[in-house]
Amino acid sequence: MHQREWLPGLILFSDHDGDWNRYLATIYEAFRTQFIVSSPEFRGIRLGLKRHPMIRGKEATFWHMISEGSVEEERLPDFRRCERIRWPRPVIEHEAHPAVKLWKNKRGAETRIVIWLEAENYLVILSERKGYILPWTAYLVEQGHQKRKLQREFENYQNNPW
Repeated sequence: MHQREWLPGLILFSDHDGDWNRYLATIYEAFRTQFIVSSPEFRGIRLGLKRHPMIRGKEATFWHMISEGSVEEERLPDFRRCERIRWPRPVIEHEAHPAVKLWKNKRGAETRIVIWLEAENYLVILSERKGYILPWTAYLVEQGHQKRKLQREFENYQNNPW
């Protein structure tokens, strides 16, 4: 099965007449359907959510999947992330697909699971916790140096998995 068969279409801002609030409601509902209403899992382990800080009644995980920036309260929407809000769960669920590269890395004291759909330049990051896994963020990998770094990380993990 080609990955395009299991990736949903994009949710475009232009289809919402330039109305940010309407668009935000649409993408949040897509997120809510995939991660709140249902009970997603990764390899049989429950996916939780980083709920706090709640911003405008929406969970931190949602904001991390649709915006960018290092200061939590100052993150800015990224339309490419917004458009792909329905992609993280299918990528997680198809982690064994040949088009997907998966490995673990350390970020500080945390163990992260990196799921890279390389053909689409799309990355999903999960964070291991005791008894559950947090979807952390998801985004397009657009810079050549980022792709090379990810490829090196993947190859290093393949040679020395922990």
